[in-house]
Amino acid sequence: MSGNGTTPGDDPLQTAVWRLRSRACWTDAAALLPGATAAAALQRTVLLVERCLYTEAGWEDAEDALRTAEALAHDDEERGAAACERGYLAYAATLHGVRDRADEARAALGRAAALLAPGAPGRALLDFRRGLIAENLTRSPQAARAAYRRAHAGATAHADPLLLSFTWRHLAGLALREGELAEARHGFAESLRIREELGYLVGTAPALASLAETEAEPEASRLRDEARRLFRLLGGVPTWLARQLSPSPPAAGAATA
Repeated sequence: MSGNGTTPGDDPLQTAVWRLRSRACWTDAAALLPGATAAAALQRTVLLVERCLYTEAGWEDAEDALRTAEALAHDDEERGAAACERGYLAYAATLHGVRDRADEARAALGRAAALLAPGAPGRALLDFRRGLIAENLTRSPQAARAAYRRAHAGATAHADPLLLSFTWRHLAGLALREGELAEARHGFAESLRIREELGYLVGTAPALASLAETEAEPEASRLRDEARRLFRLLGGVPTWLARQLSPSPPAAGAATA
């Protein structure tokens, strides 16, 4: 994910954008952003790409926003960030079966890696997305774990709590698949804690559902019931969570976001 869930300097605009984003109102959040600057175009892209991942819709809007961000980027950092978003959008389209864009995703993230300087804030997000491709497209858990650990270290160094919630979550998912229940429970609990502290509602239901996979009854049912409540509150978003909250949930560790 992009962004850290904070609003530096209590910027009223960014606070409003974050509140809408966290409540699954990505289009409304994007509409608040000012005109054609590189920063605004990139942030608009971040919002609309995230909408695709959570709703499996809005692909054309995200593509349009991405092309604008690519056109307005004027230095390596901005071009690298735009390439990272292109890779993420291509990954999401492949993951959700819209179209196989796996090669495009890998190429775009490779381009981002060439543009972003070592130690740049965007490298942690890039590492995380490379981990997603390794886990969900290449089916290489070892490569995914290494990428997630690099992302976790980068998110810690750059004080990016939202990204940390994702690295905790995906490392926990890998641990659960390997039968490391205590490690998985700890990681899912940390992810949930961070998301609740940030008020990231759209990501809280998935975190509750994943933690439930590591708990015994009656706690597991309580967590799933709370996840269902939030899922309904947000109008059935994220769409893919419906499968995890079904009476017979998928295999342990299923974690899209």
